[in-house]
Amino acid sequence: MRRDVFQAIADPTRRAIISMVAHESLNLNSVAEQFHVSRPAISKHIKILTECGLIVIKQQGRERYCEAKLQKLNEVSDWVEQYKQFWNAKLDSLEMYLEELQVTATSTPSKK
Repeated sequence: MRRDVFQAIADPTRRAIISMVAHESLNLNSVAEQFHVSRPAISKHIKILTECGLIVIKQQGRERYCEAKLQKLNEVSDWVEQYKQFWNAKLDSLEMYLEELQVTATSTPSKK
């Protein structure tokens, strides 16, 4: 089954693994030692990250190392950007409306 990057980042453990291997290549045992879950559970998370294309496993001698391949996170960034632009436009409109209200309130003579 091919998974997408959104599935990968949906889980906090997988996000933590991505963060760890983004800084340096780590062997599978080093990754597993950082969590209070079983080694098979970490292996399952690594498998999902590999299927999503966010991590590659490289064999170095007897050890298997995880390396981050973060280009796929651009999909998430692009998706978020469209909503960022939408909300920025909405907030700009609200700001202009509030400024208009303020100008109207200060230019209208007050009744005593």
